[in-house]
Amino acid sequence: MTKRFPTVYMAGPDVFQPDYADYKLRLKQYCEQLGLTALCPGDDVVEGDSREAISQGIFELNMALIREADYIAANVANFRGCEPDSGTVFEIGYAVGLGKKVWCYNTPAIDLLAQVPQARPGFDQDGMLIEDFGLPRNLMIAHACTLVRGPVQACLEMIAHSHQQT
Repeated sequence: MTKRFPTVYMAGPDVFQPDYADYKLRLKQYCEQLGLTALCPGDDVVEGDSREAISQGIFELNMALIREADYIAANVANFRGCEPDSGTVFEIGYAVGLGKKVWCYNTPAIDLLAQVPQARPGFDQDGMLIEDFGLPRNLMIAHACTLVRGPVQACLEMIAHSHQQT
């Protein structure tokens, strides 16, 4: 019987990088060195006769990869603003709902209040209250996941170590 490496779904806006194919290859190689198998969005080609059909296919494929994964590594770096990518946040919630263990990397080193530009103390530019619990991300992410203040490599090392402890 062949030993199966634990699988890690790689959530995050990394798919939008112009060099994503090369990045994904390096990521898969690094995971293999750690005894992990990376499951990445874009591993399979999705075809369709319309943009809507293709987007639906991508959604279904990514949901299947999350269900298949043993663990989730999610890039929660700021994306197009002061918050993580909304698709990544959805994937985190879906994975947590399935009972998956989720690690979030690229977590800021400072709390959310210090990250968001303020129009007046404690309120953002739109007049909305800024969460002030001393956490680097929204409390729903911070309490549902293991936050890693390092890059993807540090996150994957933590996942591999945690798996070895089980």
